[in-house]
Amino acid sequence: MQFTDLKTQYAALKPSIDARIQRVLDHGQYIMGPEVAEMEQALARRTGARHCIAVASGTEALLIALMALDIRPGDEVITTPFTFAATAEMIVLAGGQPVYVDIEPDTCNLDASLIEAAITPRTRAIMPVSLYGQVADMAAINAIAQRHGLPVIEDAAQSFGATYQGGSSCNLSTFGCTSFFPSKPLACYGDGGALFTNDDALAQACREIRVHGQSGRYHHTRIGVGGRMDTLQCAVVLGKLERFDWELERRRVLGERYAQRIRASGAPVQLLAVRPDRDCVWAQYTVMVDERPRVQQALQAAGIPTAVHYPKPLHHQPAYAAGWDPAALPHSVRAAQRVLSLPMSADLSEADQDRVVAALAAATVPATA
Repeated sequence: MQFTDLKTQYAALKPSIDARIQRVLDHGQYIMGPEVAEMEQALARRTGARHCIAVASGTEALLIALMALDIRPGDEVITTPFTFAATAEMIVLAGGQPVYVDIEPDTCNLDASLIEAAITPRTRAIMPVSLYGQVADMAAINAIAQRHGLPVIEDAAQSFGATYQGGSSCNLSTFGCTSFFPSKPLACYGDGGALFTNDDALAQACREIRVHGQSGRYHHTRIGVGGRMDTLQCAVVLGKLERFDWELERRRVLGERYAQRIRASGAPVQLLAVRPDRDCVWAQYTVMVDERPRVQQALQAAGIPTAVHYPKPLHHQPAYAAGWDPAALPHSVRAAQRVLSLPMSADLSEADQDRVVAALAAATVPATA
């Protein structure tokens, strides 16, 4: 069983993906070829955002957003400690200081009710993460940001295609930043990402930053990076868009089916909550278990692949822990000890899903002496 079944997906999309790749090979415009603008336009339409800027990765998208907002040394950016390191990494690389706020224990997303207390005169931005494919409480976060005159950057690396209060992930705040890493809901076959914004000036800044700060050829108006997304990778995304709506629906159906089957199995497993005003595209189908190492070992013995997203909160990571009490942010600490991601992709068969649930139920029976 595959943890993320990319082979079946490719088999279904092979004619389209192959044709689009061949088209790039034929025209030879491997950097900023026509597929880049075509993908940007298609994704902007999907989200409703005025601007989509394709970049080299989801990580690069975060960095470019922070650079466009002119984050400088000493500036603070409020974010979650329960995320992949890239979230804090880009804040630090931009010169800023991550300020962690704990998560909601039932969704693992940033707890908006804790943000205001963390704001100081040095706060320059708020960066929530739409973890596992469910958008954080952006209405509450945006309201706080508006009161304090702060921009919001949605780290939507895992949630492209998700909806929130009738809007689309990546078009809910000042910036939305997503990733097309191969395991994401919408993905390419390497690294790739995109920024979304409705602000014309910020969009122009991002376009300049991604090409070494150029506003024209060899005319550098700002500090930039080499942040372009390859034409070939944009071609892959365009090919995958052809059945993306079907894949999103399958992810939602499979996510609900996982929840129903796990509840019916009686397994002592905590399911993540999905709030009624939003959905989840399940970039990872993640549950919480006690005695995780034992459970993982039992699942591995049963032929079920698993992963842990993420085993350490950022304030326990040596690179990002300075000044933080390891005992702080208890919900993040607790989640890091218990989260377990199960096989998930649009092509996961119901038979394989039932195998996973049966193995999970067997594995979570408390060990006897």
